[in-house]
Amino acid sequence: QVELVEAGGGLVQAGGSLRLSCAASGRTFSSYGMGWFRQAPGKERKFVSGINRSGGNTDYADSVKGRFTISRDNAKRTVYLQLNSLKPEDTAVYYCNSVDHWGQGTQVTVSS
Repeated sequence: QVELVEAGGGLVQAGGSLRLSCAASGRTFSSYGMGWFRQAPGKERKFVSGINRSGGNTDYADSVKGRFTISRDNAKRTVYLQLNSLKPEDTAVYYCNSVDHWGQGTQVTVSS
């Protein structure tokens, strides 16, 4: 059974920063790529960022390039998403993903 547990969300003012984490259990963490998605109220879930097994390759949605940074620590079985220069439009529930498994989500709210 794979379990993904996100943490680090919260309320922040525009221009602020947050660091999200996703701790994985249940299978060999380093064997899989990981991703972050987000879902704003009334909208579909969308890709934010992804990272390959080793952490050597990353990908970002255009809307977050230059502001968000994804990383992973395979020894800690954790993937991170650093959110900088946050904007109100970044407000959403952020989900961690590994293949066909999802975490429960963590709320990020950015006030103007």
